[in-house]
Amino acid sequence: MYKIIDGKELAAKMRADIKKDVEKYTKENGRQIGLAVVLAGDNPASQVYVRNKIKACEEVGIKSYAYYLDGGVTQAELEKLLHTLAEDKNIDGILVQLPLPKHLDSEKALRIIPTEKDVDGFSADNTGKLCQGKESIVACTPNGVMKMLESCNIDICGKRAVVVGRSNIVGKPMAMLLLNADATVTVCHSKTENLKEECLNADIIVAAIGKAKFITADMVKEGAVVIDVGMNRDENGKLCGDVDFESVKEKCSYITPVPGGVGPMTITMLMYNTCLSVMRSER
Repeated sequence: MYKIIDGKELAAKMRADIKKDVEKYTKENGRQIGLAVVLAGDNPASQVYVRNKIKACEEVGIKSYAYYLDGGVTQAELEKLLHTLAEDKNIDGILVQLPLPKHLDSEKALRIIPTEKDVDGFSADNTGKLCQGKESIVACTPNGVMKMLESCNIDICGKRAVVVGRSNIVGKPMAMLLLNADATVTVCHSKTENLKEECLNADIIVAAIGKAKFITADMVKEGAVVIDVGMNRDENGKLCGDVDFESVKEKCSYITPVPGGVGPMTITMLMYNTCLSVMRSER
């Protein structure tokens, strides 16, 4: 019988703890922890994500600074804002909502964010530290997945893990986190041959490719742990993940639902990272 890993429930517990830490910091330091969120353009999905992040800040007591830039904003204007935020002592974390409009260079913009304020964990410095197994700020979604696995006492050490997807935001850092936890890790992608066979060998599957119901029951071995990072719409317009939940669940030991799985943990880990960046900078 499969068990559902409830990301919504875990996120609520973590946010309660984060709120206590934030309140303690505010009381001891006489100021709120600050998070700047920069949104360029009018991407509807990005607007929803930003609203949810600001709402989460309010919930835990972090002061949010929202910057909404016109879709025609220039690279120079964006970089000028980021330089200003980087120097602002009241701002402890900076987040640039991706994707940026196509005419903007996201890599160049993200390089301006100081490592200690990189609460998304996307900087080359933080990514490099993760690869070396050093203390770092880790990308929110993969870090949230690790917290979910830990919450269920799922043993990772020595297990075979397959990460389907190789993005810089999820796939690659996810693979490094699992590797650092002593799993044997395979990263699969669009050029992978025998993807089904690779998945069938996995004790843990993390699906992060953005294709609705791509992982089906015939790709999953009995008793596997299946983590669904995807957020898609099916043929009926209903929200669904990269995993065909209804067919796959009967073969799993654990599985995450969509919605209510990894999604709530991503924003919670942003709050976690923002607090962590403050604590580490003041050591």
